[in-house]
Amino acid sequence: MAFVGRDLHWRGRDGKGRSTWRRGWVAAGLALLVGCVLAFHRQIPDQLGNFGSLTETFLPWVGLAVPVLLVVALLRRSATALAALLAPTLVWLLLFGGLLTDKSGGSYDFTAVQHNIDASNTQVVSTMDTLMQAKPDVISLEEITSAQLPTIERTLGGSYPYHAVEGTVGLWSKDPLTDIQPVDIKIGWIRALRATVQTPQGPLAVYVAHMPSVRVNFDNGFTANQRDHSAEALGEALSAEPLKKVLLLGDMNGTMNDRALAPVTMQLQSAQGSAGGGFGFSWPSQFPMARIDQIMSRGITPTSAWVLPRTGSDHRPIAAHFEL
Repeated sequence: MAFVGRDLHWRGRDGKGRSTWRRGWVAAGLALLVGCVLAFHRQIPDQLGNFGSLTETFLPWVGLAVPVLLVVALLRRSATALAALLAPTLVWLLLFGGLLTDKSGGSYDFTAVQHNIDASNTQVVSTMDTLMQAKPDVISLEEITSAQLPTIERTLGGSYPYHAVEGTVGLWSKDPLTDIQPVDIKIGWIRALRATVQTPQGPLAVYVAHMPSVRVNFDNGFTANQRDHSAEALGEALSAEPLKKVLLLGDMNGTMNDRALAPVTMQLQSAQGSAGGGFGFSWPSQFPMARIDQIMSRGITPTSAWVLPRTGSDHRPIAAHFEL
């Protein structure tokens, strides 16, 4: 009898005489707003503090509003709010549902590791040990300092006899490197390079890039203009690349959803999105909330992607297997 009473109360009217379809309009409106943010995030303007880009950086987390509003809808016994929640739920699943399944597996003949080691990292040896545990063929590093470089070279030198360092980025390889050159990403100093890795399966163009940092502050909002210009420059370099097999490793300071990285992301596929399991968040290292470190490619097939354990950096390293 108690269950029947609760059921009648759910289907009946509240103290103000409103039916279950006539209450919970605020929660329903918020649910539809969340759905619109997810579905039309590209239309959120960037003119005010680059708010659109900021939203896209943390877009998966917008979905957390759904369980919160679900609790509100249940407490209010609102059929209207429950129906409205279908919109953000379906849009979120369309955008990110594919990331929830583990797509890894299959053969591979090449492994890449990417890591922003952090200029203030004092645990360089243990950091390199963590990266080598993945048994990669190439290791890309960003934020290399002159003080860290000798330790890195000494630690990696035995297993990775070929390396290239341009400015604050570097590439270590088991296979010979040729055609090494800096890539101008329009920031006034060198933070990107290109090299050809002479793999047993043929030449592979590898780019290592560290996009300018973005900032969130009171006066300027989410400042990303320099990063956006660098993305355009990197996109031009990738477009002009003559080799068919291309690999990009780097700290992009943006996610695959970020419209500002479109000059790059429109040309390459994400290893995590194609062959990973989950979101693969890499930053910040203590509690990762976004994947701003990327491994992307074209002309080769990613077969697995994952996040490595935390190091002394504020980023977590990431890795991917490929079939060349």
